[in-house]
Amino acid sequence: MKNLFSAVALSLSLVSPVVAFAADTAEVGKPAPAFTLKDESGKEHSLAQYKGKIVVLEWTNPDCPFVKRHYTANTMQKTFGGYDAKKVVWLAVDSTNTNAPEKSAAWKKEKGFAYPVLQDPSGQVGKQYAAKTTPHMYVIDAQGVLRYEGAIDDDPRGNKKDAAPTNYVKGAVDALLSGKPVPSATTEAYGCSVKYKS
Repeated sequence: MKNLFSAVALSLSLVSPVVAFAADTAEVGKPAPAFTLKDESGKEHSLAQYKGKIVVLEWTNPDCPFVKRHYTANTMQKTFGGYDAKKVVWLAVDSTNTNAPEKSAAWKKEKGFAYPVLQDPSGQVGKQYAAKTTPHMYVIDAQGVLRYEGAIDDDPRGNKKDAAPTNYVKGAVDALLSGKPVPSATTEAYGCSVKYKS
């Protein structure tokens, strides 16, 4: 009997690191990794506190030309502004190693948006989500499951003249709000590389 318990304990010890790794890594169709981060004003935000709402995560860096273009065009602000804040939460996340809360606060004031800029200078949360670019977008459903990961739209260079870009985040959120499958669950994110701490 003692040998049986030892064998079970050994098998569990071999399995558990794999399970823990899977739970801590973002993957479309699976529960999004939990996190708690402070915003530019020092207020804590955890993914758990927004359960019951759709959560949009936007990896950002105000020094990135791609981010500058989208904020000049009000892409993020208009997308978020089209939704009921009681149903949809928008959280910007800055994993830039040189970022500071004061910088985020100044940028937020300059661009005039209301959603928080979460501070992740260690890059821990960014790496959990495998955020590669700024912007890099994620949409999490009301049950906490990751449903979309990729680009904000299909216009990487901002040179679409004949037709409006397809906003993948809007498409994902609209689908979730209406109880339909997300039309594009993953796309290729574009932008500047996330400037992680080396």
